[in-house]
Amino acid sequence: MSERPVQSPSKHDVLLVGGGLANGLIALELRRRRPELRIGLLDPDAEPEPHTWCLFATDAAPPVWETLRPMLDHVWAGYDVAFPGHARALTTPYGCLTSRTLRAAVRDALGPDLLRRRARLVSPEGVVCEEGDTFAAPLIIDGRGATPSPHVDIAYQKFLGLELQLKRIHGLTRPTVMDATVRQADGFRFIYVLPLGPDRVLVEDTRYSDGGEIDRLQLESELLRYARGAGWAIADVVGRERGALPVVLAGDVEAYWDEPGRHVPQVGMRGLFFHPVTGYSFPDALQVAELVARNAHLGSRPLARVLRDRSIALWRQRGFHRLLNRMLFTAAEPDQRYRVLERFYRLPQPLIERFYAGRSTVADKARVLAGKPPVPVLRALKAVAPPRRTPVVA
Repeated sequence: MSERPVQSPSKHDVLLVGGGLANGLIALELRRRRPELRIGLLDPDAEPEPHTWCLFATDAAPPVWETLRPMLDHVWAGYDVAFPGHARALTTPYGCLTSRTLRAAVRDALGPDLLRRRARLVSPEGVVCEEGDTFAAPLIIDGRGATPSPHVDIAYQKFLGLELQLKRIHGLTRPTVMDATVRQADGFRFIYVLPLGPDRVLVEDTRYSDGGEIDRLQLESELLRYARGAGWAIADVVGRERGALPVVLAGDVEAYWDEPGRHVPQVGMRGLFFHPVTGYSFPDALQVAELVARNAHLGSRPLARVLRDRSIALWRQRGFHRLLNRMLFTAAEPDQRYRVLERFYRLPQPLIERFYAGRSTVADKARVLAGKPPVPVLRALKAVAPPRRTPVVA
């Protein structure tokens, strides 16, 4: 990453603040569609924190998936899930992109305009950095991650992952997206497994929990115990990643966007562009990158309104997802939460695909809620109404 001094003000057409998934994809989409623009990206880290973003092929439109596929680190022809009373193999293609691969693509696209800087003040007109540099551009986009808000009530999908180099070939050909046959703890718990090579695997301990705290040593111990139980002989731990993704229960989206500082275009977690149930942001980030590329000529303040409108529209479309989250977190006992997902994975595969893509039909919603709920009936009825409790900050 460049360390060259930057004159003040800069001569960029677009400045992206933050080097995560959302801004990385925006940089690549702008370079592809608007090659005449000079794009700067400001990020304080020489290399990004290790992270693996995943999505199903059906999360994106077919042309988008085909365009994206060559950039992905891995693509598998399907995936597995396992619960105490049910196991299933699904044929939906599944892919992953690592922060290392994304950063390399952005570095190639932007060259010296990928700058190691930490933003201190961000406005629609410019950025002041802690290093003393100032930048100005017609379009500023803020993608520095989630910010605290009293207007969004959340729980967490938190995880800790180990990338393991094994002494022998593991024989896995598909990911296990949920192995909930493990001991339940700290809410709904499952193990997530990605085979990254014949003798390399990423294994994550994931928990749908009320709190976002992660006991790193305890979760690492659990993962190593799981690996030994799977018969894997570990040669080395070659990578670690962890995170706490928001699971949205309720909130006031318009009040969120009326908070101070939201007049700068907001993307990624900061713009509430993520799936309410999984916390995954990859599909939304692809759509937002395309939206930004089409509207980059507007400048900061008009684009901020476009992104606000898009975020509010998605929030309203996803009320059903927040209802299911409330059933999971407020209607089910923590050690019984797995039953909600176990029942869900008995439904038809196309319904599951539409759910994760955020395109559930009226019939899908009725099918998900039909029959005897896997949680106490009275609690399920209470979960229909948004909870009246002190909001949890994002």
